[in-house]
Amino acid sequence: MKICFDVSQTGAGKAGCGFYSHAMVQAMLELAPEHRYFLFPSFGDFYFDALMPVRNPYPGRNVRYGPRHLTREYARGFWNDTQLEAVLGQPEIVHSNNFWCPLQLKSSRLVYTFYDMGFTVDPDWTTETNRIGCFDGVFRSAMAADWVVAISEASRAHYLKIFPHFPADRVRVIYPCSRFIENSSKGRRPKTLIDITSGKFWLNVGTIEPRKNQYRLAESYASYLKKGGEAMPLVLVGGQGWLMDNFEKQVKTLGIENHVVMTGYVSDDELIWLYRNCYANMYPSLFEGFGLPVLEGMQFGAATITSDNSSLPEVAGSAAVLLNAEDTEAWADTMFRLSRDPAERHRLSMLATAQAERFEWKQSALALLDLYKEAVHSPKRSNLK
Repeated sequence: MKICFDVSQTGAGKAGCGFYSHAMVQAMLELAPEHRYFLFPSFGDFYFDALMPVRNPYPGRNVRYGPRHLTREYARGFWNDTQLEAVLGQPEIVHSNNFWCPLQLKSSRLVYTFYDMGFTVDPDWTTETNRIGCFDGVFRSAMAADWVVAISEASRAHYLKIFPHFPADRVRVIYPCSRFIENSSKGRRPKTLIDITSGKFWLNVGTIEPRKNQYRLAESYASYLKKGGEAMPLVLVGGQGWLMDNFEKQVKTLGIENHVVMTGYVSDDELIWLYRNCYANMYPSLFEGFGLPVLEGMQFGAATITSDNSSLPEVAGSAAVLLNAEDTEAWADTMFRLSRDPAERHRLSMLATAQAERFEWKQSALALLDLYKEAVHSPKRSNLK
């Protein structure tokens, strides 16, 4: 097969979507090197990474790269060409991974990765520009995609609720997995935590933005301290997102600024150390298509407290404490109890590593390759009666 695969979000600052496509293409190249892979560092006209490097991170004798467009305008012209399939060389598969997808494919099978539509649940979780751009991309998929890859059963159900006309048998769940291949790595302590004792800090990983719910997490942590909880620092790992300009002011208002460490973006080695050495990994997100920080923390044995909404129970299973994301007192009480019960923390750690083993990239990549084969041997959706 000739496979055109979107790697536009796999640059240096990649987040969940980028990690998914990065790990998936790596696994496919290992498992099925006989296919012809055309990888596109620029894909569509919505998401655009001006810093996407010209390099070859995915080597292979059957790997080629599409153009790296220097401006969004050049990208728009390329991807909206009415003869796009001819420009791409008539591929069997075109796989979109960044919300945008083309509408003009006549014979190539269009596969679309769907992450989530949190922006339809609460518009205040993102900016208007991002909300409109993401919904436009998902709506385009509902019109043009031949197959949709959902990253969880919860995500699949939400897609079909919003687009009930889409054939349910063409929405396939293929799970993301941890980006970390080697479980034995000890990682490297971040310099910002040089004075913090291993095993004596609470951890939260994720972009600082409304949907990730760090406002309420800070309130829960302040309440935990007032209850007499051990003053283990709260370490927040992730870049500054949108609509959170007042977060540091809130931390000061709560009087916890001396107990909160914001590391910003960290390296993979540093993140491994954080997962291995936190007292517990806390993920109070209000809505997730999957929730990679939960799985990745579990891989390295982090006792886990997470929300009971959307896909998170699907990821965490019975290996985590599940709480209402909006109940700050429940989070504070759970932190207080767990801080005084190291045996329970150890039990959760053992459950976590076992749960993480259920998710594996080779299994997901094989499922995607099988889907490609099925798509090629099935009629385009536009030809279905």
